[in-house]
Parts: sequence; structure tokens; C-alpha cells
Amino acid sequence: MAQGDREGGGIMREGTEDKIAVYLAGPLFSRAEMEGARSLKREMEAAFGDRIEVVWPFEVASGSKGEIFRANLAALSRSPLMVAILDGAAVDDGTAWEVGCHFALFGRRAIGIRTDIRRAGEAPDSRVNLMIEEACRAVVGDLGGLLRELAAALEEIKPR
Repeated sequence: MAQGDREGGGIMREGTEDKIAVYLAGPLFSRAEMEGARSLKREMEAAFGDRIEVVWPFEVASGSKGEIFRANLAALSRSPLMVAILDGAAVDDGTAWEVGCHFALFGRRAIGIRTDIRRAGEAPDSRVNLMIEEACRAVVGDLGGLLRELAAALEEIKPR
């Protein structure tokens, strides 16, 4: 994980600088998915690197299934913000679990990004499953929308 002491609420202290943890959820099972997530991580860091630490499960842990689960849950629990990649015919089941966990356990809504043009929800105006959509503060369709929504979310979080 990142350097610096962790404090409650997802705020990291690094010298005099505060960073807010942003958990990046999404499928990681193909090269395209990995590259897409890596690119999104770089874009968020380029835009907000002085204010955020992007916590990407791929970089959090390795080992047994249990170790990976516990490390990802710990990372999720200390991240006040989440960006969830919602592309695909249906939202990846691990991503869906992370979005639901973030909302149910911590009362936090994710920012969803869905660049996929297919509809995956129950209603004509739904982009994803209604349970995922309602657990998101917004579901945006491109990088610009994501960066705007992340900027707004960061304004709502005040470091201690």
C-alpha cells in the first residue's frame, strides 16, 4: 500500500499533505480489463494526484483467496470514495459485491463509469442493474464525466 500512516476515515497523512483513498473496483480478468483499469487509475492520479491515493485491488494483495479477500475488504473499508468500472453485458460480480458492500456497510455511494453502449438494467432508461445504479451517486459515460463527479465528491470530503 501507499506510504504514510493511515488514519481513520480514509485520510492518509504524508508529511503535511492529506490524501483521500479512492477504491477502484472493476473486473481484472483480461489484458483489456487490466489495461483499462490501469489507464483509468493513471488519469485519476494525473488529475487529482495531490489529493488522492487510488487503491486498486490488483495492487493491494496476493496470496490465498482468504488473504486477498481480507486485504481488499480492509482497503475498501478505509476508502471513503469508490470508482466502479461497470462495463460489460452485466456488471462483474466481484465489482457488484464491492459496490454493494461499500454502500451497505459504510453508507457510501460509488461513482460508476460505464462506457459500454449496451443497456444492462431492468428499465428502458437504466444503464445497469437498479441495485447497482441506486448504490451509485452517479453513473457516468466517459472520463470527463468521471473526473467532474470525482472533483465534486472530493469537495464533500474535508480532511481532518
